[in-house]
Amino acid sequence: MTIKFDQTSVKMLVLGFLLLFCSVTAAFSQETDSTIDDLEFTEIKDGTVVKDSITATIVAVPQKDGAAVDVKLVSPEKEEQGLTGIFIAGFIGGLAALLMPCIFPMLPLTVSFFTKGSQTKAKAVSRALFYGLSIIVIYVVLGLLVTVIFGADALNSLSTNGIFNFLFFILLLIFAVSFLGAFEITLPSSWVNKMDANSDKGGLAGLFFMAGTLALVSFSCTGPIIGTLLVQAATSGALLGPAIGMFGFSFALAIPFALFALFPSWLSALPKSGGWLNSVKVVLGFLELALAMKFLSNVDLAYHWNWFDREVFLVLWIVIFGLMGLYLLGKLKFSHDSPVNFISVPRLMISVVVLSFTVYMIPGLWGAPLKSISAFLPPQATQDFDLYTPTLTGGTAAVVKHEEGPHKYADIFHAPLNLNVFFDYEEGMAYAKKVNKPVMIDFTGHACVNCRKMEANVWPDKGVYSKLSNDFVIIQLYVDDKTELAANEKFTSTFSGKAVNTIGNKWSDFQAAKFNSNSQPYYVLLGHDEKLLVQPTGANYNAEEYLKFLNSGLSNFNK
Repeated sequence: MTIKFDQTSVKMLVLGFLLLFCSVTAAFSQETDSTIDDLEFTEIKDGTVVKDSITATIVAVPQKDGAAVDVKLVSPEKEEQGLTGIFIAGFIGGLAALLMPCIFPMLPLTVSFFTKGSQTKAKAVSRALFYGLSIIVIYVVLGLLVTVIFGADALNSLSTNGIFNFLFFILLLIFAVSFLGAFEITLPSSWVNKMDANSDKGGLAGLFFMAGTLALVSFSCTGPIIGTLLVQAATSGALLGPAIGMFGFSFALAIPFALFALFPSWLSALPKSGGWLNSVKVVLGFLELALAMKFLSNVDLAYHWNWFDREVFLVLWIVIFGLMGLYLLGKLKFSHDSPVNFISVPRLMISVVVLSFTVYMIPGLWGAPLKSISAFLPPQATQDFDLYTPTLTGGTAAVVKHEEGPHKYADIFHAPLNLNVFFDYEEGMAYAKKVNKPVMIDFTGHACVNCRKMEANVWPDKGVYSKLSNDFVIIQLYVDDKTELAANEKFTSTFSGKAVNTIGNKWSDFQAAKFNSNSQPYYVLLGHDEKLLVQPTGANYNAEEYLKFLNSGLSNFNK
């Protein structure tokens, strides 16, 4: 095999790492997990209403013995998290789109139009800048339309909606198949022709319509990237998520037009178009396919289909990334691929990274925690053959004893790490009083990546695990579960006025009504009087800090 180093290879190397980072960033941005870790509460004085250092209002009533404080967040607005991450994901998506076969060849042609069609360099630069600004406006308006069409409330609930998650899975699957070359997603030619005709008018209006023509013509390549980005942004829970994502995407797309208009000589440094552009599409197709699996897993967990446990998920990812590695080595080809006569060094390096990641996932089939990707995987408890969890209890499997029979809902929920977990609030509180232990409520969700990360990375810590298994009664309440409540348990919420028909509805309403929060994970430590022992916390990946949180609650309970 001949190994050769060339300029195109450098682009492939940079692109490979960009695509991998983009996939991870987009997946993190899809969830509605949020925390209130950054709230800094002021000292409570005389039972008055005080405010924290950000926005939350706290009504606090000190107890006579000083052991606990009844604190309720009265009016905290959900902090819109992850906008920076969404922007970065959009920006990297825009960089990836630049290397698509529908856009990259148009770059020198468009810039040449500005430089040759203008009398002065200053005019060429100003026209190119306006052209880039037009691209940004077009895509940001698209992002705003998503928010207007769906509405703020709908965006916040998308990530936990089973139907939407399944539709997103189908959508990403279609995008992946398109990138792999089965077909192209194109817009009606009449739209393109009409936009192109308007671009001939000249002036600023003509430049704007030129940008619109670029958006329409390149849709077969950018459509799947834009669609994926909008899905992630819409399910992030951030109201401006779609607009911010589109701003990042269009900003990355517009930069080259301005830069090459300023420095036309740089055009000669661009690699020539060729088969490598199609390789970019195929690699993106594999990444889209892997990301689609996460949405399908969310649906499977929420509806308890039990088809898509941890092993099945891992097998699919191992196969997908394994095939990607073989494709990069030229061992797998599609009908529209150009012949791979040699493997460049950067392409070889990318394949090494991808295949190494594939091998890294294989021990997960026997229960290895795979902490670096634990947030994306189904819960460890869905693993059928698990050699890891028993090691947390000294090498022997922990046997959860139910002195009064199995816990309520234990047939549909899995206790993480073989902990003795309750899934019903009333049942858990009754048991806590019986054994004289404090309660830790874990508001969690099937689609909550931060919850899975906490369970895989923080809870197994020896100190944390010891506290959870010996000193607390854990009550896990799933806020996105779709299991129907018994007829006599259904009710209309006095807090929201909405019908509560599922387990998820019940605990989501309970969290909002009692603790005025809708973020997950959300850990609440309570005494038997149902008063807060310490301020609740969200995800905290520092095991020592999380252990301090548990110890402070336990100390207040013992007082």
